[in-house]
Amino acid sequence: MIDKLVKGALALALSAGTAAAQDYPSEPILLIVPYSPGGNGDITSRFIADQASDILGVNFVVENRAGGGAFIGINSCANADPDGYTICFISTSPITVRPHVIEAPYDPMTDLSYLGQYMLSKQPVIVRNDGKYDSIEDVIAFAKENPGQLRWSAAVPRGGPHLATEAMFRAEEAVTTFLPSKGGAIELANLLSGTIDLAVISDYGPALDNGEIKILAETSPGRNPQAPDAPTLGELGYPLELASFFALAAPAGLPDEVISVWDDTLAQISETEQFAQLMERIKAEGAYLNSADFTARVRGDFEAMGEATETYGLAE
Repeated sequence: MIDKLVKGALALALSAGTAAAQDYPSEPILLIVPYSPGGNGDITSRFIADQASDILGVNFVVENRAGGGAFIGINSCANADPDGYTICFISTSPITVRPHVIEAPYDPMTDLSYLGQYMLSKQPVIVRNDGKYDSIEDVIAFAKENPGQLRWSAAVPRGGPHLATEAMFRAEEAVTTFLPSKGGAIELANLLSGTIDLAVISDYGPALDNGEIKILAETSPGRNPQAPDAPTLGELGYPLELASFFALAAPAGLPDEVISVWDDTLAQISETEQFAQLMERIKAEGAYLNSADFTARVRGDFEAMGEATETYGLAE
């Protein structure tokens, strides 16, 4: 009798869970942004939330939980209930890069479900337009002649763009001073104020349009369309280039029905004129991948980055 009751309870719970997934979404969705307000991750997350709200017919609450180079916000997402009502913005660094060099509170391979990619972000090496640097060669020359005096930052400490640029300086045996970042928007302000001499960030669009900065090189594969004459670090002979994705994730164990909803939703959003206009404004590339394809990319990138950090000694 007890066995029958237990089996009945389990069956009821499973059927209730299936019904809830099939009705998804039926209540507000929390979208966690693990960075400070004002950067491209925050801007695009809020855009996605607005568009998805119209498509899905539910409200979204966007909450910034910055800190720990995005570890804090992503960890809170990973530990939420896997019901689709807590999701988070993610980018390359805290998923495929930083866990190889700093102990993360989550395992990117087991603790998250990947909903899909919507954008690729260029991560250029930028300086002030009124400064003394016109090329990467100028930067390297100053750094080698003045050890420790070149001050620079990247949007995510120990993230992909940081490590790619650090690999360049190490290859040149140039000693620099890296100042930990609190986010791309803050580092742009620090660059323009003279607090730092060089930045590696994606939040540069308006400053480029206003003539306040110039791009010296691109840390990701392929030249930056905003500065087609600026080489990539790979073209300059440096060892590491990393593509930077913007995407959404949720706790591991998400029902297939929920993943399917997000496959359709992100695909619809990526095809809108509003999305194309946003990509133009922030100087980014719309690049949609569904959950299955993006999950495969994450796993491949994670493995490749693990090999790279070991090869170039970047975990030190």
